[in-house]
Amino acid sequence: MNFQSFVDSIPTAACVVSVEKLENGRYGKVCIVLGNRPYLDTIERPAENLAMLTQKFIPNSEYTTYMTRDLNFEDACFNAAVNKKCLHAYAHPARYDVWFNMSFLPLFPDDGNICYCMYIMEVNFKPDAKRLSTISADIASAVLETCIKLRSSDDFNETMWSICGDIRDLCDSEHCCILLMDTEKRKCSVLCEAFSQDSKLLSMENYIEGFYDIAESWKDTIAGSNCLIVKNEHDMEVVKERNPKWYDSITSAGGKTIVLFPLEFKGELLGYIWALNFSAEAAETIKSTLELTTFILASEIYSYQLMGKLHVLSSRDMLTGVMNRNEMNSYIDAISESSSEKSVGVLFADLNGLKAVNDGEGHVAGDVLLKNAAKALREIFDVHEIFRAGGDEFVAVLTGITEAELSEKAEHLRKAAEKYDNLVFAIGTAFENDIKNVRIALHNADERMYADKKRFYEMHPEKKRGIIDKRN
Repeated sequence: MNFQSFVDSIPTAACVVSVEKLENGRYGKVCIVLGNRPYLDTIERPAENLAMLTQKFIPNSEYTTYMTRDLNFEDACFNAAVNKKCLHAYAHPARYDVWFNMSFLPLFPDDGNICYCMYIMEVNFKPDAKRLSTISADIASAVLETCIKLRSSDDFNETMWSICGDIRDLCDSEHCCILLMDTEKRKCSVLCEAFSQDSKLLSMENYIEGFYDIAESWKDTIAGSNCLIVKNEHDMEVVKERNPKWYDSITSAGGKTIVLFPLEFKGELLGYIWALNFSAEAAETIKSTLELTTFILASEIYSYQLMGKLHVLSSRDMLTGVMNRNEMNSYIDAISESSSEKSVGVLFADLNGLKAVNDGEGHVAGDVLLKNAAKALREIFDVHEIFRAGGDEFVAVLTGITEAELSEKAEHLRKAAEKYDNLVFAIGTAFENDIKNVRIALHNADERMYADKKRFYEMHPEKKRGIIDKRN
């Protein structure tokens, strides 16, 4: 058959791919036999940021002459050329900042153990919503269910655990996990995971310590594709070659097959989702479903994290890093209306001599003193318990504490302050058995703090410069 005249009749980029069929369902070389002019131009005259490994097309060369080895591309070519299946995919490979609309069509006849398919591609520089939504009814149903769950619940974490279970069911896998990555702290965290009933695999929490280096290596293992699907020993050998440390980790944990998708949004890598020991027979459905599902999940995770960052910015004092007065007011309102039977303890800590430092050494020195005050407080209290009420005044609010424990913390704070130059707190504490009386505790602690401050300035009148009573 004259494949050249056939491929030339295709208006968009198209080429003929040959796959060497081996025994036991394996394959050998995957080659680009020939292409039409639009396809050859993708190699010889590529668009910006779409350059191949070479800019010279040589007929019947292995496809790895032009791009990094891609198991997903090989699998699609194998299924089209050898198994004579018609396939379609719309994907965003990591190696290029574009979307590929791809079709793989079987061609006849075979030439002995050499089988053929046509690969047709179209490049979109922005995701095409119509292409993304052109999916089968089963896949649409699974993705729609994910969207509904995300939109109908106020508890993001609980919803993600439920969705993780759904994905595990879809993949018929032994384990499914969504792992988040903090690139600044170089740490990983488990957002959610799900196991089959008979699974003997350990929770990912058992491996999370120091796991960032392995997770960071996955980008090179995926090697520019949009995902990694390892469904047999042949594919696992590629993992062993590219990432021996991770290969050892997977196999030692009992992994035989794995599907791994990066979670990316607006060019930012948020983490990964994977399914271990999945049903290889459902690989095509799994890939098609997760390509769209991960696109949606990444968007939701990004928004959730962004809201978390905005909340931190709106609730933190920017100079000291502790909670600000607005957050304190909201917290006091909440616990004063609580039905809890917990006790509450309040500690007021005001800096003695800040005005003298500002006047004598400058406001930069004063800011350092405030930061050191916050550091001393964080040695004794959790950061969410500490509030900068204003100026040089800090408040710690603790629930479920005893009066003796509160007094002990006050003494520990005085000792912690001794580590820093010029840092002396005026401290007042108050305890109430009923958390609803938190405002009474606030008033009493404030009064006792000012009494403590008065005693300090009676002993150190030289530090009193410029001090005024905030209550007046």
